[in-house]
Amino acid sequence: MQEQEKRKLLDQSSRIALSAFLHDLGKFAERARIPVDQEILDANKQLYCPHRKNHVDDKGWFSHVHAAYTGLAMDLIEESMPELKGTDFAPFGSWKSKEADDSFINAAAKHHKPETFLQWIIATADRVASGFDREEFETYNHGEDITETGKNHYTARQLTLFEQIRLHSEDKQHYAYRYPLKPLSPNSIFPVKSEKCEGNDDKAAQKEYEKLWQGFVEALKLLPKSHRNNWSLWLDHFETLWGVYTQAIPSATAFNIRPDVSLYDHSRVAAALATALWRYHHERGETDENAAKALKAQEQSWQEKKILLIQGDFFGIQDFIFASGGETNKRAAKLLRGRSFYVSLLSECAALKVLEALSLPSTSQVINAAGKFMIVASNTPATIETLQQVQQELNDWFLQHSWGQAGVGLAWTDATCNDFRRAKPGKSSPYKALITKLFDQLEIAKNQRLNLCGDAAAPVVFKDFLDSFDKDKGVCKIDGKSPASEQLDQETSISRLAWDQLKTGEWLTRRERILITRQSLNMASTLKIPVFGYHISFAENQDIQGKFGEQAKNGNLLRAWDFSLPKSADGALWNGYARRTINAYVPIFDDKAHAESLLGKYAGEDKLELGDAKTLNHIACEDQTLQENHRWQGITALSTLKGDVDNLGMIFQSGLGDDTSFSKTAALSRQINAFFTIYLPWLCRSDDQYRNTYTVFAGGDDFFLIGPWLSQINMAGKMRQAFQEYVAHNPEVHFSAGISTTKPGLPINQLGEMAEDALERAKAHNPGQVVPSPKNAVNCFNQAMYWEEFSALSTRRKRLQELSEDMDLSTGYVYGLLNLIDMAEKVDEKPENAVWHSYFAYRTVRMLERNKHLDKEQRKRRQAELAEEIANAGIIRHGSNYRVALFCHLYQQRD
Repeated sequence: MQEQEKRKLLDQSSRIALSAFLHDLGKFAERARIPVDQEILDANKQLYCPHRKNHVDDKGWFSHVHAAYTGLAMDLIEESMPELKGTDFAPFGSWKSKEADDSFINAAAKHHKPETFLQWIIATADRVASGFDREEFETYNHGEDITETGKNHYTARQLTLFEQIRLHSEDKQHYAYRYPLKPLSPNSIFPVKSEKCEGNDDKAAQKEYEKLWQGFVEALKLLPKSHRNNWSLWLDHFETLWGVYTQAIPSATAFNIRPDVSLYDHSRVAAALATALWRYHHERGETDENAAKALKAQEQSWQEKKILLIQGDFFGIQDFIFASGGETNKRAAKLLRGRSFYVSLLSECAALKVLEALSLPSTSQVINAAGKFMIVASNTPATIETLQQVQQELNDWFLQHSWGQAGVGLAWTDATCNDFRRAKPGKSSPYKALITKLFDQLEIAKNQRLNLCGDAAAPVVFKDFLDSFDKDKGVCKIDGKSPASEQLDQETSISRLAWDQLKTGEWLTRRERILITRQSLNMASTLKIPVFGYHISFAENQDIQGKFGEQAKNGNLLRAWDFSLPKSADGALWNGYARRTINAYVPIFDDKAHAESLLGKYAGEDKLELGDAKTLNHIACEDQTLQENHRWQGITALSTLKGDVDNLGMIFQSGLGDDTSFSKTAALSRQINAFFTIYLPWLCRSDDQYRNTYTVFAGGDDFFLIGPWLSQINMAGKMRQAFQEYVAHNPEVHFSAGISTTKPGLPINQLGEMAEDALERAKAHNPGQVVPSPKNAVNCFNQAMYWEEFSALSTRRKRLQELSEDMDLSTGYVYGLLNLIDMAEKVDEKPENAVWHSYFAYRTVRMLERNKHLDKEQRKRRQAELAEEIANAGIIRHGSNYRVALFCHLYQQRD
């Protein structure tokens, strides 16, 4: 297909996607009570809304009145939309002529009363996204205005899916939490108790919607005007905006429906499905009245395998990030930062490669988190042939630049509309079966990495490997494998990939936008290696304003992404551009650090300028405290904190029971990802205790952090507490974590291995040999325990510090307690070790006797206090795990 034809098809697909995206725009507008002309509204009701007779007074009335508001709302936002008028508005007959059956507005608004082929495409996508079949939809279509929680469409607030997850327990579900009706922000992604955000006052609820609507309308004006002529580029921006302002609006609020899916999640899944369905029929030439009748009848149409679910998975992430050579440690912080972002960038560009090859808009990508993505496409031979070509291109790139260490694997699974249905009473869930099939298909793809066994031509890249080395520059000093081609300094030669990774790590701290183009922009901040054929440039906000309109118009600019970190707890995460949460927080050398450097805190380390990212060596110094004698106290050390959500596969496959749907799967993936990509960076940025946390990666369901040793131990507890709040205190949703404490200067690949080992120890913690293993644990100083014990030990640490300050506990006394723990935990093996109690009493008395200022009663009182806190609450209660409290105390006292 020629480029011009591909772009034409992409524009048409984008219009279908936008029509489906806005099919419930009227819900937002009607709940906000936007000002309307009653005569026009009544006319719209006749046109768009299902009509029924009231069984009480026999007066005619219309259900789902929001459909009538869809057209009215479009009038209000039309000036900020793409060019919607003109002779060519294919596949629609026009933009908003209500007389034209296949107008854009009719397709969007008539999803409850469809007649034509395009209207049935949107209506079918709407139903499939919700998991409805025809009978269920008709019931919903004529349902009463009340939710399962007893609220109407104004007062109902969105439930959290996390509260509903059940893996092992059969406890009855209680819906105590809701999401506040606010734009997307670090605070608004947390659910709150229902009484804090949900009431029975329609007027007050409408005021909340009105405020949200006004924010949306104003934010829409920030979309770049010059991007309106590029449908796919503009749609990518709009999807972010729509998500920011509708992520907490419940989509369905009728017929006793549980309002647990947001308008955003339902809209984007419906848009992806509508695009795929239209493309399937379009490519087969089945877009006439007969096709509409078949969609309406469902029997045969819903059994055809029209849909292709494409999964992408980045494998080898750890090997890619932690690859090391001789110069790796010297630039560890910048390199880790650059590589982590680069992994996210590769995943984004791989998804873009699939979308571009299939002429699909960004809205066809329904899942996007931590190296994994899912795209919805049409199941046609042309689609599958194109995917095979894309997979080979991805393989070739990774073989050339990472020598097979990493790659992106694609797996695709065909599906019918029936496969997305919820379970009916007494029957298994077709959608759950589809989810299982998707997981199995991805596992197969993981074991066929790079297709080295299936394609004899693939290893050709390695034949020229030795010939590609320059005899003077030799091997890349960063990764220790690739041919060096770039001169970093007089003594250091590195590969182009290493150069790009280091520069990425440098530019991330000073820029917040990224541009993806077909042809290079030749900016100073353009990466040297095109990624899968795309040129990547970093730009500051002011660089982007108004400068690339022509690039957008001629199609060279494919994406413009904002990757800035949250700047406030409640501010809407919207800056006028499509947003990708692929950046991570890194500590910066600021005024406070500069002042402390003058006091000798970073003695012996390289000097930094204001605004520079701190090195790992600087970060290792941050838990020292300045004493009255002007000396810094405490060890210089780092802690790595690595963790991931437990039982994630089970959560997606069976956690929501039989009442799950495609929209819920997409929503759950997005919400798990948001904790690590929205809340965590904000926590690091806003809380002084964690401002020196270095994020290697965080997203999807896992995280890897490096920071000052004690701050990271505290961070583990804080994250666990916050995650409990985030999942509405559901005890079946949790994560495990491993903490590894080391001196700075360790090779970065060893840091990664030690962190992984600590996490595995935490996951394996199961003293009761429970089946299945409960996980939900943490490993610190090689002591694995459940989070409840770790939290209790935090209290013991603080109490030990207080006693030390009050009683001047000597270092020798505290060190001796470690020996007593060794004895206490082996009493069963050696009964004579029970004398540890006597040893403790003796050592405590001797220590107190050295303080000549204490009288007999004071010594006795303090002895009892130490016995209660250390012997009883410490050693007896926590056993060997009490070492964590002792180590933390001792390391804080070292000079």
